[in-house]
Amino acid sequence: MPVVASRSGIAILMDSLEVAGMRLKLSRPGAQGRSLKAWDAADEQLIERARAAAGTGGRVAVVDDNFGALTLALSDLMPVTLADSATLDAALAVSGGINGIAPMAAYSWLEPPDAKFDLVVMRIPRQADYLEYLLRWANDRLSDGGRLLAGGMIKHLPSHSVRVFEKLVVTDRVYPARKKARVVECLRGPSGLSGWGNRWQGYQEPTTGLKVQALPSVFARAHLDIGTRLLLPLVLAFARQLPAGAKVLDLACGNGLLGLSALSARPELEVVFSDVSSQAVASVRRNLATNFPGRPAASYHCDGVPATNELYDLILLNPPFHERGTVGDHIALGLFDQASRSLRPGGRVLVVGNRHLGYHRSLGRWFGHLKQLQADARFVVFEAAR
Repeated sequence: MPVVASRSGIAILMDSLEVAGMRLKLSRPGAQGRSLKAWDAADEQLIERARAAAGTGGRVAVVDDNFGALTLALSDLMPVTLADSATLDAALAVSGGINGIAPMAAYSWLEPPDAKFDLVVMRIPRQADYLEYLLRWANDRLSDGGRLLAGGMIKHLPSHSVRVFEKLVVTDRVYPARKKARVVECLRGPSGLSGWGNRWQGYQEPTTGLKVQALPSVFARAHLDIGTRLLLPLVLAFARQLPAGAKVLDLACGNGLLGLSALSARPELEVVFSDVSSQAVASVRRNLATNFPGRPAASYHCDGVPATNELYDLILLNPPFHERGTVGDHIALGLFDQASRSLRPGGRVLVVGNRHLGYHRSLGRWFGHLKQLQADARFVVFEAAR
């Protein structure tokens, strides 16, 4: 598996996908040098079925392509690609260049395409609510007679995904499982996004009184997760000690509760939000408007620290430890690296993580000062500084 590029000082590995008579070299941004593939058997089958289904022409949409395999393999069909994750843009830039394919940019849920499609090719997400969101969107966007091809690795499909498909679309064909992957072909159903009561879910945080809501792809959108609950009192304490005008980054912000809490404790702070999920960024913008109407705050859809060259006095981080079925610390390591280079002198990072991930070892690679501030049976909170 050759190294062909680097990202944030970390080697990007390439591997080859051979499918439907073509060969593509693909990268997986953020893999931190690990041998994590940029495609799987579900991508292979979706490409094969999509090329067969698109033989008569028509407009094609690719939804939630993981690392560019679907978009690049179908590039001659001129697909419109839409993804929640900002990592797709980086993958398309690197892999597209290596394969001599003209630059292709992805839409996100912040500004989804307003068009009708004859074929929608979609990766089935792990979250059932997000699957419902995607199927309702497809019902809105499919043309008369248009078809949906949806696929994923069987072990990563939502437990009641069959019921979600039965409720929302007309399943025309279930293709035989192959290499532990499944693809289904569907016709659109009558129910779209308009009027869907489950589109937003949320809660009120009892300590701050903040009301937050989030779209379906956002982690812990309907309840306060355990790690954030442990970190939150320390966020409030650290925020109160900062001078007016200090800069705070809510990194991998999710619904934005940590950054909003810092703002509630010290309204004079300049708080910035960033997340790899466009639905998270949309949720933050909604929550900011709800809790601090008229208060401006920058929010970025990006894979890590925003590329603005700004330095921060405090970075708040509850890093994800899973990415499309892969569990590990590779996402957190990339965020630690970026955070360490984005602190002002004297700045601090507050990090919460699962005990079993051993962040006390990995954080030491980038931070000379590391202190455990809080812990329970499952989570640990650290203060880190250069």
